Amino acid sequence: MNRHELKAAFVRGERVYGTLVASPSPKWAAELPKAGLDFVFLDSEHIPLDPQTRGWMLRCYSAMGLAPIVRIPSCSAQEAFQAVEHGAEGVIAPYMETVEEVKTLLGAVKYRPLKGERLRGVLDGSVALSPKEQEYLANYNNGNLVLLNIESRYAADHLEDLLLPGVDAVLIGPHDLSINLGVPEEYEHPLFAAYVEKIIKTCRAKGVAVGNHSSWDLNQQLHWAELGMNIHLWNSDVGRFVQGIREDFRQLRCGSPAVPLADDGAAAHITI
Repeated sequence: MNRHELKAAFVRGERVYGTLVASPSPKWAAELPKAGLDFVFLDSEHIPLDPQTRGWMLRCYSAMGLAPIVRIPSCSAQEAFQAVEHGAEGVIAPYMETVEEVKTLLGAVKYRPLKGERLRGVLDGSVALSPKEQEYLANYNNGNLVLLNIESRYAADHLEDLLLPGVDAVLIGPHDLSINLGVPEEYEHPLFAAYVEKIIKTCRAKGVAVGNHSSWDLNQQLHWAELGMNIHLWNSDVGRFVQGIREDFRQLRCGSPAVPLADDGAAAHITI
């Protein structure tokens, strides 16, 4: 999907599927379409991607029709602006908790290149754009997507306030959310489950797409999908590689692929 198709799917509440891509290999890019992806996720918060490498990946996947979504390191207008300039079709900032942060992200992604005092006035409602300005900025930023990373109890409890016009989707960060709730990595805990369900219901009631980044339980993903979660960001190239190769080697070492083997928890996870 390109950005327009992805946004349309968000609006319709259709399920979309993507994965985190860490490898900049051209060979890897050539193979990814076989996975049936709708979008790819590049993580500039946890993965050291230099601007040139990230820019190449963004333009490559965009040209392939796999909408690239970038997580920037923090809610910075400059980081968000650069991500779009480099080729991101969607931008997500981590640990969003305030209306001011949401406005910062919206301004950088959906009102570029407008900046400074005039942009602040537009965002707080004290400045009205002319029809000509509105048309120009809408065309200039046509299809750019804004996603919020919701990773704390506070953000979940104030989510309705954060879903400003222009926010296209919410992505739950299960790892950080579980820690913030006091149940680190206890993804079956009733409190964690209650907050995920709360976020899903709040988003869907507002007509906003919602998903998470997960790699541990497809049945749990299906349960959340039944509740309305429609963005499935599943696993990563690094995580899936480690899981697959590790299991192959276990079977080779034990001499029989039929012998069940316990999980030692050593799988690679890139968490959000």
